[in-house]
Amino acid sequence: MSLSKLAIAMINRYQRKGGSKHYFNLECNFTPTCSEYTKQAIEYYGLLNGCTIGLKRIMRCSEPDCVNIRHDPLLKEK
Repeated sequence: MSLSKLAIAMINRYQRKGGSKHYFNLECNFTPTCSEYTKQAIEYYGLLNGCTIGLKRIMRCSEPDCVNIRHDPLLKEK
């Protein structure tokens, strides 16, 4: 199994277990969620670049009491 597939499997497990709501008692401020965004970035850009892009997104997700969920897709929609 490649490292990219392993990272995606770990993200899938995190999502199945309840994600940020379960582990951190927080709702994600974005749609798609930070974990889904990171997974998409890894699939599209590869492990290293995808994790870097995902980490930058997670670092922007710093408002625990955010009222409005922001739509922030990885790729521009057609």
